[in-house]
Amino acid sequence: MKAIIFLGPSMSHDEARNILDADYRPPVKRGDLIPIYSENDVIVGIIDGVLLNESAVGHREILGLLERGITVVGGGSMGALRASELKDFGMIGVGEIFEMYSSGVIEGDDEVAIVFNPETLEPLSEALINIRYNLERAASLGIISWSQSEDIIHELKSIYFPQRSYEKALEIAYRKLKENEFNTLREYLINSAKDLKKSDAKLVITTIKNLIYSKK
Repeated sequence: MKAIIFLGPSMSHDEARNILDADYRPPVKRGDLIPIYSENDVIVGIIDGVLLNESAVGHREILGLLERGITVVGGGSMGALRASELKDFGMIGVGEIFEMYSSGVIEGDDEVAIVFNPETLEPLSEALINIRYNLERAASLGIISWSQSEDIIHELKSIYFPQRSYEKALEIAYRKLKENEFNTLREYLINSAKDLKKSDAKLVITTIKNLIYSKK
């Protein structure tokens, strides 16, 4: 069975191949799934995709795969968003971001949206969901209060997504926190921040790997 996985800034293709040798393609956009309709013995993974200012992959395209009996696994970014919307139609969703969308903890497309270099696929901004996750972790550890975490996230959400970054989050935090709180938060984000999109991307690939081996 062949795996086709749409992956970009969440994780490099080279790193992904260390987990599973697959046909890795750039972030999915509208029209990219239609040629796969005629494929046989294939499983599709959707991790990254274009969002907001380009033509995003449509629900109808994914449903077209599912109707043809093709397994589709999503998570990490665009894949998590679409899987939360299509899980009742058979799309498999995995990872924490998928669970957040499914439960309504987050809703907007902009939570996972970033800008990236179209040639190297390297990220040029940071996803709000990653910053949100780590600020909330900081609050749960008592580094900052929950209200401080919410204030920073609220202001960061008002910023256009290509301009979001940990540096911008710290600029906001500097204005809202006492010096000792800011320094502790800054050290935490530098040394302990988790890349939620990347960890979910790995889970998508591992899930596909396990599905392939279970069918051999």
